[in-house]
Amino acid sequence: MQRRRDRDFAMELDRQDPLNSFRERFLIPRHSSGKEEIYLCGHSLGLQPKRVEAFVVRELKKWGELGVRGHFEGEDPWLPYHELVTEPMARLAGALPSEVVVMNSTTVNLHLMLVSFYRPTQKRHKILIEAGAFPSDHYAVESQIRFHGFDPATSLVTLAPRDGEDLLRMEDIEAAIQHHGDTLALIMFGVAQFRTGQVFDIARITKLGHEVGSMVCFDLPHAVGNIILKLHEWQVDSAAWCSYKYLNAGPGGMGALFVHQNHAERSDIPRFAGWWGHNKERRFLMEPHFSPIPGAEGWQLSNPPILSLAALRASLEIFADTNMEQLREKSVQLTEYLIYLVKEELADQIKIITPEDPAERGSQISMRVKPQPGSHTKEQGQALFEFLCNQGVACDWREPDLIRVAAMPLYNRFVELFDFVQLMKQFWQR
Repeated sequence: MQRRRDRDFAMELDRQDPLNSFRERFLIPRHSSGKEEIYLCGHSLGLQPKRVEAFVVRELKKWGELGVRGHFEGEDPWLPYHELVTEPMARLAGALPSEVVVMNSTTVNLHLMLVSFYRPTQKRHKILIEAGAFPSDHYAVESQIRFHGFDPATSLVTLAPRDGEDLLRMEDIEAAIQHHGDTLALIMFGVAQFRTGQVFDIARITKLGHEVGSMVCFDLPHAVGNIILKLHEWQVDSAAWCSYKYLNAGPGGMGALFVHQNHAERSDIPRFAGWWGHNKERRFLMEPHFSPIPGAEGWQLSNPPILSLAALRASLEIFADTNMEQLREKSVQLTEYLIYLVKEELADQIKIITPEDPAERGSQISMRVKPQPGSHTKEQGQALFEFLCNQGVACDWREPDLIRVAAMPLYNRFVELFDFVQLMKQFWQR
């Protein structure tokens, strides 16, 4: 279809969208004007599915009526409640159900992952991450390196884009893995990159890491529910993610952990243990010696928060009515349309730093305001961001100079992207 730059064309795209009705399953925040916001912040916090309230209230009612008996009685008892989200979560991750468990938060799971998969020796002690990784990744790996008696100055390898570039080149990642080769204990990347939206080649990085004898793990809060993943097939050793961004499970929603079958069935692998990871048949015998549940469940520490899991169930039911192939197809269409509009309408004002190749991006698009005569670029960017917020656009600002938006295939529409670009044009026409 030949693209056009008019609103009627965007509305026609929405009419042809087979996923258009999914928007009706979400609550859309409203601007002070009373109109629905143009909500482009799902990369930070997904919108609330309308059924969340019913799912959570049902568990509150059970608590009120049954008290402690709710663990064993009524519909969906709490004791095995986390198992209700295992299969749908594993499907989104491209994993076997036995390889996935929903628990804790992302950084807690990262630490548990590092305990098991960062096993440094005097020769092989380095961790390779990207220099622009999310701060929690840096904090986690640096603290783990120190915990093992090593120094981040010599054991942490950070990989940055080339001077004057925003994105990491795959050839530079490959070169770094080869260069540090027999000293690498762990490679840990975030996919997709939280600042730029760049999606890294998980399969390739995993293969390269294994070829030099390194463990390979990923931080996936911006990937699960956003891009197609095949963690089992790609032989990823372990991964962690959250559920409050693309999975719409609410603020602080549950995290999840993936442990490949190659490791998940091993009872001898080092781990920090807790009673919820102990043999289910013997858990309430209160034995002092730990016997891990086979699979990823053996990494559990404590019984999970049921109300948070209930909210996640409501969202995963929506995902069950489609698939990642359909969602990914619409995501590509939405982002291609947004990139087209920005390049056609705002070429002199906006630079998109997210890769144009669909294989290297998800739903997030990161934009930088180009230098304008007589004004500081950062001041212009912040002024644009504040203008958009005042006009009812939900997006975010990342220091020092980026506006991030996400076109979410479950609830965003093409006409919203058209209106968003028109608002940016208005900013410079004032």
